[in-house]
Amino acid sequence: MVTPIYRAGYKKLSQMIFEWQAADRASLLAIFIVMEITMHWLWCLFVWLRQEALEGYVDMALLYPIWAVITLIGIFFCWMVGHLSHIRDDSKRLHNWQIVLICVYGLYIAVVVLVMGHSSLVSGVSLVGGTMLAMMLVRRRYIWYAFLIQVYLIVLMAILPYLGVTLPSMRQLNIPSLPLGTYSYQTYSEMTSIENAIEATIFQDGTLSWDSINEIRRSSVFFWRVTHMYLALPKAIFMVYIFSTLLLILDNSKKQIVQHANHDELTGLKNRRCGLTKMRQTLAKLTKSQDYTVILLDLDLFKDINDNYGHDVGDHVLKEVADILTDKLTETDIVSRYGGEEFLIVLPDIAHDLAMAIAEQLRCDIATHVFQIDHNLRFKITASLGLYTLTHVERACIRQRYAAIKSKETVATSSLPKLPTIKSRKSKRASIPVSELRYAQLPSDICQRLIRVADKALYEAKDRGRNQVVSANEMTVTKDSIGQLYSSQKTSGQKTDA
Repeated sequence: MVTPIYRAGYKKLSQMIFEWQAADRASLLAIFIVMEITMHWLWCLFVWLRQEALEGYVDMALLYPIWAVITLIGIFFCWMVGHLSHIRDDSKRLHNWQIVLICVYGLYIAVVVLVMGHSSLVSGVSLVGGTMLAMMLVRRRYIWYAFLIQVYLIVLMAILPYLGVTLPSMRQLNIPSLPLGTYSYQTYSEMTSIENAIEATIFQDGTLSWDSINEIRRSSVFFWRVTHMYLALPKAIFMVYIFSTLLLILDNSKKQIVQHANHDELTGLKNRRCGLTKMRQTLAKLTKSQDYTVILLDLDLFKDINDNYGHDVGDHVLKEVADILTDKLTETDIVSRYGGEEFLIVLPDIAHDLAMAIAEQLRCDIATHVFQIDHNLRFKITASLGLYTLTHVERACIRQRYAAIKSKETVATSSLPKLPTIKSRKSKRASIPVSELRYAQLPSDICQRLIRVADKALYEAKDRGRNQVVSANEMTVTKDSIGQLYSSQKTSGQKTDA
């Protein structure tokens, strides 16, 4: 059920761009327009109440029809607020009424700018700010056309007076010291220059007397400048506030998207893709003397828990295991859910002996932890861990052998017969000189190779009876662990040579 727009609170307004339907967003735009029209209506009320003091500055004969138009337009947009919500299921009618809303508002603002003076402040806020806000709420194509029409009307109103066309204006200047026999059209900047000149004649010898103050108060300069600020500044402040709120929404949404993309929804740990990405990043930042440890942790007989107690209990176990890992490991360690009941733990810059001690501590913490599901269900679970530490010596050897393979590939490619050159639209890739191959990076699939070696140690831990830590570095079957890491790359290089 959609919350009525006039009852929506701040949290609902903050979700309008992403969750509300098109009809609700259009209704919200109509509410903003009603707020602006209300300000114009109150200005007319103020002038009417102070007409004796302001009749020299405002054309009272024009005030009443303008006030009536503002009232009718306000009633129309109040009706639009509810009407748009009632036609939310009729997309064709909704689009037509959106066009009506935009056109009526565009003409209304053009009239307001015309009759209340050509203030660049009012015009700029209405033209730019209103357009940007409307684009957030209704179809952008409609707003773009309305923007072009608004620009055309503003230019037309600026040109017509110079062609002898007299345009209606509520602004008038009735000061005895101004030697103007008849009213003539003046743009806002010209009127301001004349009024400033009048003010300058009031000052005597650079001093300001009480009589001069009274003359300034009688001038229309102050009144109309305050009017323009009243029409523009609250609207500008409101739009800046709305835009800042929308930016906060976008920032929060971005954080949520990143959180969802990089973390496992059940456990809150990094997911598999994010864990592998962090592995590549930390591997690239290792110094020459740093070791690198990878641990695969698998819960023993986890399938039995799902089969006997249900998947909800299994999910509860995974969450608590994730909490144990998060509490025992540091922020520099990488902990991710690799899949199912498997967890991938990466310890950058951790030597083999210390890594074994950490893994053994994790095993003990999980084995001694009591999983309390309810008053009647309590049990324990164990975990098996496979560990592999890539020493800095082994990493240097991998780099050298990988560089040698790349060098052979380069030589083999250069020895092939040259084919006719075919132009490509793709940018040319610079070839790497053989002399620089010794600085080559680790193979692109180095992370998967490290995990495969740790996985073999994990299987060995399962075969030995579970609930233990096995190091691939200490396994007799992996004495030549370096060979396992680059063998596939070496094989591919030999195929290239052939």
